[in-house]
Formats: sequence, structure tokens, C-alpha cells
Amino acid sequence: MLANHYHEGLIEAGCDEAGRGCLAGSVYAAAVILPPDYHNAYLNDSKQLTARRRRELREVIERDAVAWALGVVTPEEIDRINILNASILAMHRALDALAVRPEAVIVDGNRFKPYRNLPYATIIKGDGKYLSIAAASILAKTYRDEYIEALALEYPQYDWHGNKGYPTKKHRNAIKTYGITPFHRRTFNLLGDGQLPLWPSEE
Repeated sequence: MLANHYHEGLIEAGCDEAGRGCLAGSVYAAAVILPPDYHNAYLNDSKQLTARRRRELREVIERDAVAWALGVVTPEEIDRINILNASILAMHRALDALAVRPEAVIVDGNRFKPYRNLPYATIIKGDGKYLSIAAASILAKTYRDEYIEALALEYPQYDWHGNKGYPTKKHRNAIKTYGITPFHRRTFNLLGDGQLPLWPSEE
């Protein structure tokens, strides 16, 4: 059973992101405030759940949460400020969008920057330990998947419907064959060879 909270007696928001390791697309984050003493035996790290269960739980989370919100950082911003800063910015944007002001924040992982001087904790594998982080991981994952699946309709050759923008062999072979799209992260090692190639427009 996942824990209900980390900070005792405070309105606590759990945060997580999705899409950090992708070669293409925005990074998404979610922030979720759950009711005091809330429990849901099915909530878990989104990576441990089927796509169908994630969609079902998203409806439950959105119904039950005191507040929830998303934050998005674009590929252009990722290239400008790097993916670590972009992931944290996405979480800050999600926190900014909450209809209820949190008094504390808990974050999956080990890196974060202070948000409005609120107390915060970074928790390794927090999406498998705390309900609000698990809920945030499900929202971030499902909304990002829908976003990249919509882009896949425009760019079917990259198999984004299957790989969600992550660096699979098929994705990298498509980059070699067709080049990049406006949604690829140009500062990433897109071909997997350790090099940042010059694309045709830059030669």
C-alpha cells in the first residue's frame, strides 16, 4: 500500500514527469493534491500499469483529487535549457496551474528546484511509494501519450504511436532516412552514435 503523505498536516502536492528520455516531443508533468487519508489500492507507478488501467485510473484521479494540473515544456525550450531544467520547469508549471495552493511538494526522483519557498522532498522511485506521486505519474504519462499519438498521425514514419518518441531502433532508423521533424530535440543524440550531426538546413 502506497503512503498517503510525506509532510504531516500540510496540503501536499505530488509531482512527476513523463517523456524525459524521448528524442521527440514535449516533456509533460503533473501535480496532484489528494484528500487527507485518501487511499486507492490500484494506484502505482504508471510504468507498472497497463495502458488501459492508466486510462481508468486517470478518470478516478481527476474525480477524487482536491486539485490536479499539467505542465508542458516544448522541444524548443528543452533544447534551450536542457532536459533536467525542462523537467523541473514542467513540474513548476503544473504547480502554478493548481486551483488549490499546496503547502508542500513531493517529487519523484532526486532533482528539483525550490518552488515558492515551499518545503519539498525528492524521493527516489517515489511513484511507487506515495499516492500523489503515483497519481501524477499516471496523469503525466497518459496525457503525454495522447499528445505524441496525435503527432504520430502527422509523422507516421517514426513509429511514435508505438515508441512514444523514445529512442528505439526503428525511430533512429527513420531519423537517418527522413531527417528530423520540428518536434525532435535537436540537442539530443538522435542517431545513437554519440554525435550531434549537421542537419540539411545547417550545412
